[in-house]
Amino acid sequence: MSISAKSLRFDENSMWVELTDGRTLGVPLAWFPRLLHATSEKLLRFEISPEGLHWDELDEDISIAGLLAGRGDQSRRATAAE
Repeated sequence: MSISAKSLRFDENSMWVELTDGRTLGVPLAWFPRLLHATSEKLLRFEISPEGLHWDELDEDISIAGLLAGRGDQSRRATAAE
């Protein structure tokens, strides 16, 4: 059985993802700058798919597997200091 998102809600600092296995993940919005800086209206225009969460207007895709692994925004990878 694969785990997917069942519902999604937000508070001032976090995104709360209810999973199909009964768990709820609280994730800091700071992990996802596009979400952190979005308006409340834009945050609520999301789609849930079997793989994760998608905001077309914000160009943001978040996988459930990534959330479970504790990964934030992967679009800007840190480079090693020289």
